Amino acid sequence: MSTAPLLCVVIDTNVVFEGLTKQGSAAGLVIDAWLAGLLQVHVSNALAYEYEDVLSRKLSDARWQELKPVLGALLSCAQFTTIYYSWRPTSPDAGDDLVIDCAMNASAIVTTSNLSKPKSFFPKSDR
Repeated sequence: MSTAPLLCVVIDTNVVFEGLTKQGSAAGLVIDAWLAGLLQVHVSNALAYEYEDVLSRKLSDARWQELKPVLGALLSCAQFTTIYYSWRPTSPDAGDDLVIDCAMNASAIVTTSNLSKPKSFFPKSDR
């Protein structure tokens, strides 16, 4: 009996932050699926440091100390991806570039809750 391959994803920092601070939210379910091994989450070294940086800045010291082991557990379940090629800068947010680079190098889907109208990278045609 074969098992289906896991969905390969790169999780944006906003989803990690929301998922660790708002249990029961959609982002919380993504974090639960990551911990349960239901997703193959890819991270780069730079993205892992981004997670740590954002959480340590936005959370109180006490809350950060509570969640630091959870972040460690999440990262221990992740597939670390080497960045061979960088598409930067493509985003107004440098943190988003880390997510894009990791996703492109891992051939993975980006999971984010930070949606806006996508910017086209292709010029408009007169046709």
